[in-house]
Amino acid sequence: MKKNDFKMLKLSTLILGIVLSLPLFSQTESVGEMFELAKLKSGVKNRRISSTDPTGGNRDHLEPFRPGEKRTIAEIKGVGVINHIWVTIAPPPGELSRNDIIIRMYWDGNDYPSVESPIGPFFGQGWDERYNYASLPLSAGPENGTGMSSYFAMPFGKGARIEIENQTGKTINAFYFYVDYLEMTKLPEGTGRFHAWYNHSLTEALPEGETEWSLTGPQQPNKKGDRNYCFIDTKGKGHFVGINYYVHSPTPMWYGEGDDMWFIDGEKTPSLIGTGTEDFFNTSWCPKEPFSHPYFGYPRVNNDIGWLGRTHVYRFFINDPIFFETAVKGTIETGHNNNLTLDLATVAYWYQENAVMLPPAPTQEMRKPKPFINHMDMHRWRDAWRKAKGNDPQLWGNE
Repeated sequence: MKKNDFKMLKLSTLILGIVLSLPLFSQTESVGEMFELAKLKSGVKNRRISSTDPTGGNRDHLEPFRPGEKRTIAEIKGVGVINHIWVTIAPPPGELSRNDIIIRMYWDGNDYPSVESPIGPFFGQGWDERYNYASLPLSAGPENGTGMSSYFAMPFGKGARIEIENQTGKTINAFYFYVDYLEMTKLPEGTGRFHAWYNHSLTEALPEGETEWSLTGPQQPNKKGDRNYCFIDTKGKGHFVGINYYVHSPTPMWYGEGDDMWFIDGEKTPSLIGTGTEDFFNTSWCPKEPFSHPYFGYPRVNNDIGWLGRTHVYRFFINDPIFFETAVKGTIETGHNNNLTLDLATVAYWYQENAVMLPPAPTQEMRKPKPFINHMDMHRWRDAWRKAKGNDPQLWGNE
C-alpha cells in the first residue's frame, strides 16, 4: 500500500489534531508518535468559536434554546480542520434528553449534513443516560458524563457549519461549547471528509421465534446477511474508523451471537465476516463488565438478570481502518441469523473523499428508548407459561 493511502487515518489526541492530515509512518520509518509533537508547523493558525460571554461576564453559555429551535453554533469560512469540540448542556439527562438534541455538521458549503446524530450518542452517551466514557477520539465526563468531547479531525476546504436542533419538547437552559480548529492555506492532497451517521432499529425476531443457542428451536445459517442491521452504507472512496453500539435487550438471553459482515465495493457476498458481536468489539465470552481501552470498551453494561437491559460498546479502527474504493455497507446480525428482537442504535464514523449526503435519519418517534423489562414482567411471563403448560400447581419453571 502506498504511503499516501494512509492519510487521515490517525486521530488527533496525541498531536493536537494535526496527525490526521499527515501520513502515518511505516514500520521502517517509525520513530514514535510523540516525535511528531516536536515538529514545528508553518502556515497554521489556531482559531476558536465558543459560547463565551461577549460582554466579558460569566454567562458563558448560549441563551436558552426553545423547543423546536435550530441554531448554528459555528460557521467557519475558508480552509481548515476542526480538531476539538467540547459541549455540556443544562438541564442534565433525566430532565432533558440528549437523545433528542441533534448535532449536524456541514462541509464545503453543502446544504446537506455529513454528520447527523443525537448529541448524546454521537459523544458516547446512549439513550437518555449519563455515565463516564473514555476512548481515544471521544469522551464524556467527568462529572458523570456531562462534559462531552471529540478529538476527531474534521477537515474542510470551503467552510464548515455546525448546527444544533432542540427536539426535546423542553427548553435547553444553557448550552456551553468550544469548537477549536486550525486555519490553513490548503489541505494535504488526499484529505478526506469526516462523516458520522446515527441509525436505529427495533429488530425483528424470526417467524419461528428467538432461537438463540437452539434453546427454542433449531438455528438456520445466514450466508447473505439480507436481514442484518446496517450501520454504514455509503458510496465513494474512503475508510471506516469507528462505531458506538447501543443495545437494549428485552430478554436475559445473550444478545451478541451476531457476526459483522462487510460488503465492500459492491460485493454481493461479504468479504469480511466476523465470529460474534463481542469478538467484533475485541472482547470475549459474553462480557458484562465495564472496560475502557483507547480503541474499544464497555462503558455501560446492564446490571439486570443475564444480559437483560442496556449495554454500550465501542470500537475504533485506528490502526486497522476498513478501506473502500467505491462503496461500503457495514452490517451486523442481531443474534445468530437475526433471531432476536433488540432495540439497537449505532453511530458510525468514517472518512471519504468528498462530503456526501447521509441516509435518512431516524425520527424522534423511531429512536424513542424502549422501557425496561422488570421482575413483574417476568412474573407475567411465568403466569402465561404455567397456563400454557396446563397450570399444574407445582410447575417449577424449566419443565
